[in-house]
Amino acid sequence: MPRPSVLAIAAHPDDIEFCMAGTLLRLAAAGWDLHCFNLSAGNLGSAGMNAARTIATRRREARAAAAALGATWHPPVARDLEILYGVDLLRRVAGVVRAARPRIVLTHSPQDYMEDHANTCRLAVTAAFARGMPNFASRPRRAAHEGPVTVYHALPHGLRDGLRRRVHAGLYVDTTRVHARKRESLACHASQKEWLDRSQGMDSYLATMDGLSAEVGRLSGRYRHAEGWRRHSHLGFSPDDGDPLSAALQTGCWTDPAYEAALDGEP
Repeated sequence: MPRPSVLAIAAHPDDIEFCMAGTLLRLAAAGWDLHCFNLSAGNLGSAGMNAARTIATRRREARAAAAALGATWHPPVARDLEILYGVDLLRRVAGVVRAARPRIVLTHSPQDYMEDHANTCRLAVTAAFARGMPNFASRPRRAAHEGPVTVYHALPHGLRDGLRRRVHAGLYVDTTRVHARKRESLACHASQKEWLDRSQGMDSYLATMDGLSAEVGRLSGRYRHAEGWRRHSHLGFSPDDGDPLSAALQTGCWTDPAYEAALDGEP
């Protein structure tokens, strides 16, 4: 019987390692195959290198990070600030979804601080929806895949949406015991230290990730380090409203009952 697979779809090289890698590592330990796909080549992520050199550098770093996670790496299909929701890019994302045949897709929050993240989310959701439609031609052309898929959305950077509203998770994954490996995978993106220091005042992107992970752990009320997720509607994706991430990780995650009650309008 084939191993189940999980596909992480993010905008830029290093996005997966910032907010999804811990969950990937926990799934790998549970017997899942990992796939990493960042849509953008990261061409604007440098103040000192030209675009061509930046792309080559970030490509090497992304491949090294995927290798550090034990994941299959899928090459980018767009450029920074050019991740726009349209059919041409959708066909390319659908091609990766059909190649990976994921049971779980991890992607960005629908609301985030930049449009590349939000548009990547929309493309990931639609590509997962179109996975089983034989009349939708992916690029490259791949056969439709009719298996069920569940989409999970990461928490936005800063844990707030673009209008500064706090975003809470419905599911918290305990990443404490894999945090060191998550940090090692992020450290593969060495070119980003100077860029993020300069462009976003992160001081140290590794320390920023540590702090974010610890803050999500604090919000869970039970973990030292955690990643938070919100589950997309199952309609069009799966025959029932299952939660395969919780089923796979079991005691390694926790569902917030207050979040679930709020979904049903309960006080």
